[in-house]
Amino acid sequence: MNRLANKVAIITGGARGIGKATVKKFLEHGASIALWDIDENEGRNTTAEFQEKGKIQFYKVNTANLTEVTAIAEQVYKDFGRIDVLVNNAGITRDASLKKMSGEQWQQVIDVNLSGVFNCTKAVYPFMAAQGSGRILNAASVVAHNGNFGQTNYVASKAGVIGMTKTWAKEFGRKGITVNAVAPGFIQTEMVKSVPKELLDGMASRTPLGRLGEAEDIGNAYLFLASDEASYITGTVLNVDGGLVI
Repeated sequence: MNRLANKVAIITGGARGIGKATVKKFLEHGASIALWDIDENEGRNTTAEFQEKGKIQFYKVNTANLTEVTAIAEQVYKDFGRIDVLVNNAGITRDASLKKMSGEQWQQVIDVNLSGVFNCTKAVYPFMAAQGSGRILNAASVVAHNGNFGQTNYVASKAGVIGMTKTWAKEFGRKGITVNAVAPGFIQTEMVKSVPKELLDGMASRTPLGRLGEAEDIGNAYLFLASDEASYITGTVLNVDGGLVI
């Protein structure tokens, strides 16, 4: 079933992990993809890997730079003729306790995870508003609800994303644009490969389902929220966490 047939989607941080799984899922359901990533090698590799699944084009983008993002959004519109979905997936971590966290570590995470979401949405909004429809999907996190030791910067950025999601849902609704967030729990991606097995087992044991999530689980959530089936859902935060925050 082509749930995204004839739709054009921008997916930031689409070269690996959850972003890559989302790219694959969207292509399988008929979307054309503008893959945005700061890593040119990985971006081109992912684009080549999925080339036979549908229309996909890579753009090297630093989402923390508003001028650059605005120019690339305009290029995507020229290349594809429309923009229907924006998945603000790009994100980084720079973990440390507050005592040890540097100003640079704080700012790096805020620049990408919070300002990057602002930049991409601001750049894409005019195209969606002009056509009277659109889906904006933001990557939050379960830690935004309860905090997490050693992640002052990351938690602050994700809590900010939830606030922006609800604000934009109120601002953009009259233009036919829905805005929602997905809050992943503990997901098996490249980010957790360096985590010791005993810690991963501990994460899984804290989850009622008793396992870590897969990147595809988040891609499925994005697919639903991007589809026509979610046309009356806006301003919500969908926890995809195996019940972690119950």
